Amino acid sequence: MNSSQAAPAPHAPAPRRLRAALKWLHLWLGLTLGSAFALVALSGTVLAFQRELALWAYPQLQRDADIAPQQRARALERIVAHWQAQGMTSLDLPSPQFPVWQGYFPGNERRYFDPASGELLLTRNTGNDLILWLRDWHTHLLAGKSGEQVLGAVGIAAVFLLLSGLYLWWPRWSALAASLKWYRGPPTRRWFSWHRGLGLWLLPLTLLAAITGTAMVYDEIARSALRAAFSEAEPAKPPKLAARADAPIDWAATLRAADAAVAADGPIPGAQLRRIGLPKKDSGLVTIRARAVDEWHPVGRSMIWIDPWRGALLGARDATRQGPGARAYEAMYPLHGGFVGGRTWQLLIALTGLAPPLLLVTGFLFWRRRRGR
Repeated sequence: MNSSQAAPAPHAPAPRRLRAALKWLHLWLGLTLGSAFALVALSGTVLAFQRELALWAYPQLQRDADIAPQQRARALERIVAHWQAQGMTSLDLPSPQFPVWQGYFPGNERRYFDPASGELLLTRNTGNDLILWLRDWHTHLLAGKSGEQVLGAVGIAAVFLLLSGLYLWWPRWSALAASLKWYRGPPTRRWFSWHRGLGLWLLPLTLLAAITGTAMVYDEIARSALRAAFSEAEPAKPPKLAARADAPIDWAATLRAADAAVAADGPIPGAQLRRIGLPKKDSGLVTIRARAVDEWHPVGRSMIWIDPWRGALLGARDATRQGPGARAYEAMYPLHGGFVGGRTWQLLIALTGLAPPLLLVTGFLFWRRRRGR
């Protein structure tokens, strides 16, 4: 029988070919896009404590947030009168957790004002503040909308890496005990077992962080998908302003209308006023975000719409009365950022940010040792 008559070599079974392809993808995605995922996750560990770090780094922000309604109205009027023309678009009200006014400006700049007087206390931006620089890296890769889209691709790759790693680890029942063991040596076995163990034990939290982060990048798609899954209608649009007045805004009356909306007999009883959206040229409404009693979001997703010239409440939406799909999406940010569940969840989220860098390092060391051998 000559070579021309030899039978062709049998092809590898399909499951084996799939496993080999997944190993190759897992390796090279991990060494490329996985590096970006690791750096983004590491910044998330720091950002889990961003509020505490800001108050520690800037003692001038540690003020008494318990002010009278008259002081609050005067401070707001003073801040808006001077800073809206400088580009300020919205303003967080003082709270026990962060006891100063926080104004938002273009270019990732923020300014902080005394809760009672409205006096400027501090200006922060990505050029002078490490925490805001890390936040811009974590959410936009320092590249605006383009960076955000790249971040979305990194998030999708991260989800694939985690799920493919689970598939590649999944053992036979007879080998389960050995697959869970951590080895001290030799080096190839050590780094492989550490990589496998870290990936397995931290998988639920790391996968949650990757999925919620990616969903927030593609927020419109995620919202629509969750609403469609539960057959929910689109939320009602904000009301329209009937007419504008040729006079300055009465901020005291505006705040009184907002307080009435969260009073015991209001549409969102017991909610906390969190963020004031200043009037825009196309609508003229003052939009105030509030945190309802059972909301997880630190700023709240409940909305209050006010006619600022007449101090009249035009409408309100209680986020806790939305359908399960909308509520599921609103839960993503507080879960991702560690804003719910107290200090325990905050520490778990910080720990989760360390998982991708550790997986990257152990995976690289295993690959290098095996390649060298």
